[in-house]
Amino acid sequence: MKTIYLVGGTMGVGKTSVCQRLKDELPNSVFLDGDWCWCASPFQVTEETKTMVLDNICYILNNFIHCSAYDTVIFCWVMHEQTIIDRILSELDIGDCKVKSISLIADETNLKRRIMGDIGKGIRAGDATERSVDRIPLYENLNTIKIDTNGKTIQMISDEIKKL
Repeated sequence: MKTIYLVGGTMGVGKTSVCQRLKDELPNSVFLDGDWCWCASPFQVTEETKTMVLDNICYILNNFIHCSAYDTVIFCWVMHEQTIIDRILSELDIGDCKVKSISLIADETNLKRRIMGDIGKGIRAGDATERSVDRIPLYENLNTIKIDTNGKTIQMISDEIKKL
């Protein structure tokens, strides 16, 4: 039985770093960052592009699920609405899989510190802080396992996820 980790959280909470660590530590695992399916210039958010990105994500995840080389499929993305998670799950062939839907969360102070560090490195745009902080409350309403990342290292968060 495969294990599928859907890891959500707002920008700057550590999703990609944690999932990269999980991929490196779990045997026969594969990782998809949803942002890789929406790497475009200019970045455009329309109904058409949102549908295309979700279709691409589900297609790739299903290919990973169907591939016998992988026991664990790890996916991360900014999944701040239950409808996003539900749409993805509804299109995946997960009948013979264990699915663990997780939201990484952080308080406003820690999130701002992390994002400002990313902005300083040129990794994020200047408006990322406000957009990310505004989404913090949305994660409390999701049907996911919440993992508080405040004061934790990537390794600590990864270890916590592996114990689920």
